[in-house]
Amino acid sequence: MKDRPVILLVGGEHAGTIEQEFRARYDRDYRIEPVVGAAAGLDRARDLVADGAQIAMIAAEHLLDDGTAIDLLHQVPAVVATARRVALVPFEIFADSLDDLRAATLRRDMDTFVVVPRGPRDEEFHTALIELLSEWNWSVGRPVVTVSDLVAEPGDRDAAAIRDLLERLGFPYRSLTPADDDAAAILEAAGPGAQLPVVRTHTGRTLSAATPSAVTESIYGGFDTIPDGVIADVAIVGAGPAGLATAVYAASEGLATVVIERDAIGGQAGSSSMIRNYLGFPRGISGMRLAQRSRIQASRFGARFFTGRPAVRVEPGPPHEPEHHHVHVPGAQMCARTVVLASGVTYRRLGVPGVDDLVGAGVYYGAATSMAREMQDRDVYVVGGGNSAGQAAVHLAKFAGGVTILVRRAGLAETMSDYLVREIEATPTIQVRTRTVVADGGGEGWLQWLRLRDLDTGEITKTSADGLFCLLGAEPDCTWLPAGVARDERGFVLTGRDVPRESWVEGHPPASLETTLPGVFAVGDVRAGSMKRVASASGEGASVLPLVHAHLARLRAREFGG
Repeated sequence: MKDRPVILLVGGEHAGTIEQEFRARYDRDYRIEPVVGAAAGLDRARDLVADGAQIAMIAAEHLLDDGTAIDLLHQVPAVVATARRVALVPFEIFADSLDDLRAATLRRDMDTFVVVPRGPRDEEFHTALIELLSEWNWSVGRPVVTVSDLVAEPGDRDAAAIRDLLERLGFPYRSLTPADDDAAAILEAAGPGAQLPVVRTHTGRTLSAATPSAVTESIYGGFDTIPDGVIADVAIVGAGPAGLATAVYAASEGLATVVIERDAIGGQAGSSSMIRNYLGFPRGISGMRLAQRSRIQASRFGARFFTGRPAVRVEPGPPHEPEHHHVHVPGAQMCARTVVLASGVTYRRLGVPGVDDLVGAGVYYGAATSMAREMQDRDVYVVGGGNSAGQAAVHLAKFAGGVTILVRRAGLAETMSDYLVREIEATPTIQVRTRTVVADGGGEGWLQWLRLRDLDTGEITKTSADGLFCLLGAEPDCTWLPAGVARDERGFVLTGRDVPRESWVEGHPPASLETTLPGVFAVGDVRAGSMKRVASASGEGASVLPLVHAHLARLRAREFGG
């Protein structure tokens, strides 16, 4: 019984109704703990934490005898930072309470608020709860049902990279050491001389000396499975929000669509712990869930995904096939009538040798949400002032003893969405150090300390550090593109009227999202002038489809002499 995560219910006048509703749906998988009153709720939460129980959710009726749900839920993070917090509002007081509830949600006093059901099968009520419980189970509770196994020694950097990949893909897995009983059969299947880390995939295949590239290729199918002579209508390079949106719309409109991704499907957005300002998700959605759902949606329309190898070259076809672009990856090539570049950006490196030597051992480029649990009660630093850095800091604060955000600027407001700035300000375990950079760092096999430089005074201070997460801003991932694709001084791809006038054809610029190479388009963060936001990247991914159709129509007309 104690092994089940706890849902703590704090009731008032409707305590009986609330308990009955929760027990009817969640009593099998969760331990339902009902109490009455705010003080009793906090006391019970403390007792549960002291007893070693995992509290998945605290749901409190809005009006209590000794306070409100807002007052109670505001105090919960000091007791258990990872529990999801929900206010349950009786219908008859909902309208009068709405302004206070909205304000409390903006202050991050709670995760959401829902109306107490007034009858059976209130699926809107349960949808809100299930979304929160799903995210808790993934980020805190760990999946109970798994489809893959990873066997590695503790502290193995390659294994840490594989874990991060599987987390970003939304692929439930077990992490084992060679000494674990369940690891013996896996190592035996890997054969004599198998090298760690060893991964058993969802298909039963066993990978020795596994790498993230080998694992992702085994999940979605290797490039070796591409049939000879197949020419896609559109090849999409990159499976972040822009590439996924292009894949969904292209495949849904009947185009033969392939997607090439070197890393995890979802791109950098896939590592975001929670995106709260994406249209249609009022309670927010994690980057992993958004990428997972988009990939499934595109696949059901017929798009094919090939992962694990980077695109290294794109070029026009030979003279007898001038309209066919060739996208090359190591050991294979893809032929397509149009190409959409959606390769996104990469995080800039710190360029501090002592720090970069510890990548994978306390130092991470990107959010690395899989490592958040490893930072329990530790001192963590986040470098960066964009939304990704803010989301990483808020997520890490649920586990770490303290999180410090380091930014070069004088504040966060210029580069971070207002909702995230407010959330950071409302989280007592997060502090922001402005005009500060990392000057040095090191440790014995794992990050242990950092030296920080104040950009205004030049003063350098040394501090202990257990984790450093670097989200330093964008560098375009397009060094592999041919010289015929024009780029700006920072390396971002130019499109439409932004391309140099000497590249215009008969005085006309390329189409709005088309590059200087006809039939090759650029969308999302890789494109010069893009907004560097998930929603805008998705919008560009959808907007490119009319341009692709127009180019395909011109090819057909040319083929038939039109």
